[in-house]
Amino acid sequence: MTPFMLTLTVLVLLSQAIPGSTEKCWNLHGNCREECRKDETVFIFCPSGKLCCVKPKFQPKITRQ
Repeated sequence: MTPFMLTLTVLVLLSQAIPGSTEKCWNLHGNCREECRKDETVFIFCPSGKLCCVKPKFQPKITRQ
């Protein structure tokens, strides 16, 4: 195997094994997680069933009529 192919294979395998690529939600302003961080709140659920964690500044303002 050439060094290039070996390097390419290792990089592809590592990209699948390293966590950190999160599923996005709420018009790309939220992240799908098991638990939200302190500065985030849950607004909707992701298709995967996880919580869509959104910072308050990106949530819609709900007004009563």
